Amino acid sequence: MGTPASDPLSPEDREELEEAGERARRFLKAGRVATFNVWTLGAFAGITLLFGLFSPEALVLGMGMGVVTWNEHRGRTLLRDIDPEGPRALGRNQLGLMALIVTYALWSLWQARTHPDPGLARMDELMGGDTAGLVAELTTAVYLGVTALTILFQGLLARYYFARAPMVETYLRETPEWVVQLQRSASLE
Repeated sequence: MGTPASDPLSPEDREELEEAGERARRFLKAGRVATFNVWTLGAFAGITLLFGLFSPEALVLGMGMGVVTWNEHRGRTLLRDIDPEGPRALGRNQLGLMALIVTYALWSLWQARTHPDPGLARMDELMGGDTAGLVAELTTAVYLGVTALTILFQGLLARYYFARAPMVETYLRETPEWVVQLQRSASLE
């Protein structure tokens, strides 16, 4: 058996590499969030596209979610490559998702208010109450709640991603190029 190859890294190099890895973890965690989003959005996009076989609104929503899924994957890939455009793309993508969901919720609310289900009028006759009014109020509450929660959650997630871009820029300025290249090549595996 041959002698073990000597370690090409000095103790100082190893320390520098370890410190750089610790600093990178602060922004690379966002990549795990984006990975979760890619899988979740992709699943919902697929399900929504299936409903699109019966509803033009679902088809448009499913295609929009597909675009958001693709952009999330692209941003995640850029982030893993330690590119400051990655977190910016992820932040913009969350704003796009926010716009898509809010538009859908407001469209659905408008549809429910302007084109009520005729079956509800018959239900009013049978039950002797204002079922249509109750359904309209519940529909309003649900879609306004979806709108508010979407603005809150997607807005906070966009902010989280945008805050990672300066971290990546600082990391690139303060980290030796050989360390960055080593980490980029390790992220490809």
